[in-house]
Amino acid sequence: MSEPNVDVVIAAHNPERRIDRSANSVLRSTRTDLRLSIVCHNADLDAVRRAAGSAASDPRVRFLELHDGIPSPSGPFNHGLDHATAEYTSIVGSDDELQPGAIDAWATIAERDRADMVIARLEYASGRIFPTPPVRGHRAARLDATRDRLAYRSAPLGLVRRTRFPALRLTPGMRNGGDLAYVTRLWFSEAAISFDRWGPAYVIHDDADDRVTLRRKSIAEELTWLPFLLEDAFTLGLASEARRSLAAKLIRRHLFGAIDNRPTTAAWIGDDLPELAVALGRVIDLAPNVRQVLSIADLALIDAIRGHAGVDEILALSAARKVFPRPSTATPGSYRHFLHPEAPMPLALAFRRLTRDTARSS
Repeated sequence: MSEPNVDVVIAAHNPERRIDRSANSVLRSTRTDLRLSIVCHNADLDAVRRAAGSAASDPRVRFLELHDGIPSPSGPFNHGLDHATAEYTSIVGSDDELQPGAIDAWATIAERDRADMVIARLEYASGRIFPTPPVRGHRAARLDATRDRLAYRSAPLGLVRRTRFPALRLTPGMRNGGDLAYVTRLWFSEAAISFDRWGPAYVIHDDADDRVTLRRKSIAEELTWLPFLLEDAFTLGLASEARRSLAAKLIRRHLFGAIDNRPTTAAWIGDDLPELAVALGRVIDLAPNVRQVLSIADLALIDAIRGHAGVDEILALSAARKVFPRPSTATPGSYRHFLHPEAPMPLALAFRRLTRDTARSS
């Protein structure tokens, strides 16, 4: 085939999964000149080819093999990116799918805005909206990493200009979180970034029993990626405001998210609480000024975790921080930062606006 404009990569770990659904969603109703690389990861090539169904015979499809013995999605995605030659790349999970016309919409936006990254709109298969990133107003182009809170999007779903980021790869060996250092470089590299907030969505499925990113883990395992991100020279070199933006998201989404993943006392095992305390300390060390923009309720939870409170108290404080709005959840640690993009009220309003806009698009 001629040189494509977009190289799409699907990582296929298990031929029992819906590779046909994912692959055909990339190919159908797509006018963009693309190539789809299905990476057979520690799996039999013929079995993956059969699982791809009718997509296997499409001339735009090629199969690549990677047998590294590592149960990480980073490896096959990186393998596919290593073989990409197009202007743009896009990665798609083998469980997920694209709504018709998604790649065409992203390519049109990339051309119009001269964008280095086009962020996809996300939905769950149930129709529930995944409202990230919570950008300012109704902005969709020339986004700013801190003012538009891009760090709240944790996966590079959409289009990435390969020629702008030719060597950018996911963190090797990570069972989950391998894309966090990747997107941190995308958002904070002063690239031209657009958001297709009204277009066809990237649809997230969770119907695979063996999906690595959804499997229950200890907190130490769940946050294996965190030291790699925090110790990365790029992260350490970020300006103070950028580090605060990143830290606020890491605390709210990943560290507090780890508590949400363990809603009962019985769900906490081994050293989960001490590991969470250490992780919080490391993120706050990266950006001590993050305390200025977190809510009073957030800070109470952080202080309890770092003060070695018990699980029952942690769960109660975690529930309290989600009761919004009330003084402790709507007020930041520093009153002077009440209107800061990461402060509770501006952030909540941005999420609400985005949810409303994207719901109208679906």
